[in-house]
Amino acid sequence: MTTTSSFAPTTAVASLDGELMPADEARISVTDTGLVRGDGVFEVMRIYDGAVFALDQHFARLERSARNLRLPIDAALLRSEAEKLVAAAGPGPAHELLRIMVTRGGRRILLTEPMPPEPEIARLKTIPYNPTLVLDGVKSLSYGANMLANRLAVEQGYDDGLLVTPQGRVLEAPTSSIFWVKDGQLRTPPLTDHILASITRALLLEVSDAVEYETSLSELLEADEVFLASTVREVQQVGQIDDVHFTVGGPVSTTTAKAASARIKQLLGRA
Repeated sequence: MTTTSSFAPTTAVASLDGELMPADEARISVTDTGLVRGDGVFEVMRIYDGAVFALDQHFARLERSARNLRLPIDAALLRSEAEKLVAAAGPGPAHELLRIMVTRGGRRILLTEPMPPEPEIARLKTIPYNPTLVLDGVKSLSYGANMLANRLAVEQGYDDGLLVTPQGRVLEAPTSSIFWVKDGQLRTPPLTDHILASITRALLLEVSDAVEYETSLSELLEADEVFLASTVREVQQVGQIDDVHFTVGGPVSTTTAKAASARIKQLLGRA
């Protein structure tokens, strides 16, 4: 596998089992169990001007997911391929995310991707959801429920879903963590509620006074500020949940977003 880039700056790049190619030329067998059964693991990482953020943390979670799914992976080989792929791709709008997938069929798939379009202020629709406990600690390719939750919300005129248990316990959005402010205190659901151990969530807990807090939907709807957090979004303001509207750009949200951005730059050595 070569690290010499022959791709246009706008061309997303893939590494398929160690072979570098334009992403739209990568192919896997239709018999691969990752496709047939969604049996595999994945990670998505931010690339800032050619540098991957939180590579160690993402690989630790990838290994943990694979271990919990009883899926053997070669983490050292994957990491080497990731570094070569990012170096070959270089900076540019097509290379702002790094996606890594490992399938039960034995495929190692790495892609650079552009940032998806996201509204500056999100409107969320609550979607009833029961966590699949057997997949606790697994970031698996079986993301059908999460994607359906997003589509159900979009069908009703919202930007994304908010997963809430049938008993009314607030969990997370389909691909992001949720934070809210009440009486000046920043809160987020606990990992014991079977939500994803988000790396951005952990970073926000580090740079703020946020606390883990079990909450009901009725309590959340009385919040003073609400925002989402994820690798892709960093911090995204929430202006509406169902028919309840929130003030955006509040003091806690603004301070937390600035602190997260500063910490990311510091960890990348660009502070």
